[in-house]
Amino acid sequence: MKLAHIVCAGVLLLAGGAAAQDGGKTAGDMAITKSTISLGTATPGGGFPVYGNAFAEVLNAADPTLSIEPRNTKGSSENIPLLETDGLDIALVAGEPSYEAFMGIGRAPTRLKILTAMYSSPGMFVVRADSPYKTIRDLVGQPVAFGAKGSGLPILSRYMLDGIGLKQDEDFKSIYLDRAGDGPAMVQDGRAAALWGAGIGWPGFKSMAESPGGARFIAPDAGEIAKVRAKHTFLKPLTVPANSYPNQPAAIDSIGSWSFVLARESLPDDVAYRLAKTLHGAEGALCKKLPQACETTAVNTAAAAPNVQLIHPGVLKYFREVGVVK
Repeated sequence: MKLAHIVCAGVLLLAGGAAAQDGGKTAGDMAITKSTISLGTATPGGGFPVYGNAFAEVLNAADPTLSIEPRNTKGSSENIPLLETDGLDIALVAGEPSYEAFMGIGRAPTRLKILTAMYSSPGMFVVRADSPYKTIRDLVGQPVAFGAKGSGLPILSRYMLDGIGLKQDEDFKSIYLDRAGDGPAMVQDGRAAALWGAGIGWPGFKSMAESPGGARFIAPDAGEIAKVRAKHTFLKPLTVPANSYPNQPAAIDSIGSWSFVLARESLPDDVAYRLAKTLHGAEGALCKKLPQACETTAVNTAAAAPNVQLIHPGVLKYFREVGVVK
């Protein structure tokens, strides 16, 4: 028995020495492994890759055990099935495709979960400053770039136009882009009369507003907003604050929804918990990195989720611990 105790004491001493040589790490520290997480964004030139890159950079810096790797995709319409087949761990998805997937519109209800709300996306058109078009109805019959084929932007515009009695593919010469970044050049050289987009800090709007000739924005008026909301109640009244873009001195009222970072259903609870905790602690850093990401907060996530049960269980666990959700 004495020999056994001596052997055990020797093993413990050796273990303690190994820990000391490894910088004093505890057994718990040694057990932590780096989590590589794939993040689906969208086509280059749009808002999702800009956000996804900032999101990954800030969280990776905040938590060395995370390795979030952004990946360009075709956008929301591809991200949802990739998440559902575990082809991605997390992905950026616009509000309208998220809503349709959660509600089972045109498909079976998805089992994907919300990791965080990204930002609100008020939709509007942008035209050249010298354009004769002043209202949405002025654009009827004109070529309009409604966004990348796989993104959520054309879905938002379809709901908005339907609410005011217009059909996207019948009342307009609709253009769907292969790359989101191609839109501004098409408006500037006359191939398109207008470009549809959404959000604050959206690259297409920024590019148009900073162009030599300048740009103007066209959004639904108060009466049109009321009509849309009466028919499509999930859309929210949203505002683009004054000076969000160059030469935009007044606030612009519109409608839209919240975009989300969605997670595959099988994403482990502990990983989702770690992501939520890291993101909550890094909200300030993310806001400094990207203005539109200032809306990426735990409080906004709880408020923007159509149903709290759609939030990932690991995220909900953290939210309850910090009092964001009761």
